[in-house]
Amino acid sequence: MARMGNFNCGDMRRLQRELEKMQRNTDQFLEECAKELAARLLRKVIKRTPVGNYSKEIEVTAERDSKHHKKGDKYTKRVNPGGKQGGTLRRGWTGGQKASAQSYADTLPVHHFGGNFVIEITNPVEYASYVEYGHRTPNHKGWVQGRFMMTISEQEIKESAPQILEKKIQKFMGDAFG
Repeated sequence: MARMGNFNCGDMRRLQRELEKMQRNTDQFLEECAKELAARLLRKVIKRTPVGNYSKEIEVTAERDSKHHKKGDKYTKRVNPGGKQGGTLRRGWTGGQKASAQSYADTLPVHHFGGNFVIEITNPVEYASYVEYGHRTPNHKGWVQGRFMMTISEQEIKESAPQILEKKIQKFMGDAFG
């Protein structure tokens, strides 16, 4: 006759308690996953967004000898005569609320729609879509190619999401079952 081995009911009760605790924390875990993916997307899109350069090159004649030029030498120099600075489009990216670079995930609002967790990332700057997808030139004779900063970043996140989520799930399961 074969032996069945030992069976301890206390272990089964402990397993049941751990599973119930995991089930209670599931929504919080899913929100954290959504926030992390959104924060990574936001970081990528901000990094990829171009910054306008409003300076221009002018030709200057040296008035006196200096470290780099002799008196009368002609050289080019970059100046910003209007004082206009770029970066408005880059600073415009938000995930619902304005967040600092270190606290993206903490301030991203998560909305629940059925079984989906949604975080909206927007750029309210009026010309954002023109930079993203491209536009006609002012004289309507040419086309300025789009930069696709959101589209490319979104594709990269979709590719890396399974690995990111797998690590988070392993950590979640490890914390639950010790």
